[in-house]
Amino acid sequence: MLGSLGIEHRLLDANREGILHLLRMPVPPEKKRDIWTQRAVRNLEQNLSSMRDPALYRHVDRYARAVRDIGRVLVRAAPPDTAVGLANYEQKGLSPIRSEDLVHAAEKPEINPFYPYFRSRLDQLFQKKAPSVVGISLSYLSQAFCAFSMIGYLKRTFPEVKIILGGGLVTSWVNNLQGRNPFSGLTDHLVAGPGEYQLLSLLGLSAEGEKIWRPDYHALPLDGYLSPGFILPYSASAGCYWKRCTFCPENAENNPYVPVPPSQVLADIKDIAKTTNPALIHLLDNAISPALLEALSATRQGTPWYGFARISPRLTEPGFCRELKQSGCVMLKLGIESGDQRVLDALQKGIRVETASAVLKNLKNSGIATYVYLMFGTPAETEAGARKTLEFTVQHCDSIDFLNLAIFNMPVSGGNTPEVETREFYEGDLSLYTDFIHPAGWDRKRVRMFIENIFKKHPAVSAILKNDPPVFTSNHAPFFVKERAGR
Repeated sequence: MLGSLGIEHRLLDANREGILHLLRMPVPPEKKRDIWTQRAVRNLEQNLSSMRDPALYRHVDRYARAVRDIGRVLVRAAPPDTAVGLANYEQKGLSPIRSEDLVHAAEKPEINPFYPYFRSRLDQLFQKKAPSVVGISLSYLSQAFCAFSMIGYLKRTFPEVKIILGGGLVTSWVNNLQGRNPFSGLTDHLVAGPGEYQLLSLLGLSAEGEKIWRPDYHALPLDGYLSPGFILPYSASAGCYWKRCTFCPENAENNPYVPVPPSQVLADIKDIAKTTNPALIHLLDNAISPALLEALSATRQGTPWYGFARISPRLTEPGFCRELKQSGCVMLKLGIESGDQRVLDALQKGIRVETASAVLKNLKNSGIATYVYLMFGTPAETEAGARKTLEFTVQHCDSIDFLNLAIFNMPVSGGNTPEVETREFYEGDLSLYTDFIHPAGWDRKRVRMFIENIFKKHPAVSAILKNDPPVFTSNHAPFFVKERAGR
């Protein structure tokens, strides 16, 4: 967006750079006395290289070993009071859902294990040309401490710079904080939702209309990520077109749905693909709209693609599924949530169990892999309902390639259902969830025991779970599907 408007800017992927920097730091001798760590350190560069080689994705066991060895180096390279992984970050005694702990991280950025990296990198960028504004995108809780450590360093070293903080996590915070900014001394602005027009307005530029801008990835090291080629992320919409599911944050936070016209989506992807040569296209939408699915089915992108789709009658049509496959669809993520129709109705999912069954079978027959999301412990579910979900999964095990199992968390902004009594869940003013007393006594402990001791231990389910790529899960799953199909 900024480039198309002639606004000078620089882009920094601190996630990628910071992890690679820490991986290549010397591991203290006392931390590599065990055989696993010695092997992981010795094979680090080979493992990093293999993550970019399609051949690795033909063997899930070899892949899992490479990922775990890389993670082992991170664990050993980090200081004792931190836990660093490829997809997580924790600091002992501190919580990212307490604003006072994030402020503490900003006040003492030097305790962050990435401090040597971002101090040097930020100094380098500012010495080249000091910006007037720094925008930071914060999407996940695992990024929060590092983001605020960087903010603290910027404010200490370059006090004149303005800090704009946005991203998915910040959007949820802003909606829950109801106008309060606990970081007023650190951040100049908190931006909720799609931030293009708010950013333009903060920069003093015209910001009228409602539009999702075409992304520009040229400033990123497209061949430098831990994947066998560039994964092109594209948002064809903001919000969710269904927006009726009970307890869904999109519904509870009342986020507007703003779609990109399907013709523009196809044109954008085609143009971006010409210059980036992606190995995979990831449609980031909460759910790909029916109109976009129709448009995709009529095209031949030439690049494999995947994303979330709702269970719909259109996907029960074998011909349509075959067209999606021919368009390049390699995998669809499906939020089925439950195999109990009573639970689906209570959640206002708008789907039928028999429709989900037909969709899974059609996608399987068409050669499209499925990554199925199930949720346990919702207020409407009982153990009997959870067993129906197990029965459904077992019946369709030949049509399910990957599984994501989750325990329901009650959103703070959605925890006002009269028949459900809520209570404090996590201690923190930034918590996105609240605890609740399950109407049927199907509490989290019982749900967790059911998942671990019954659901996961069924042979049909355990066989599916073994397919899941550790750490990177659905983001790397399509590569395994591609390699499997190419044999």
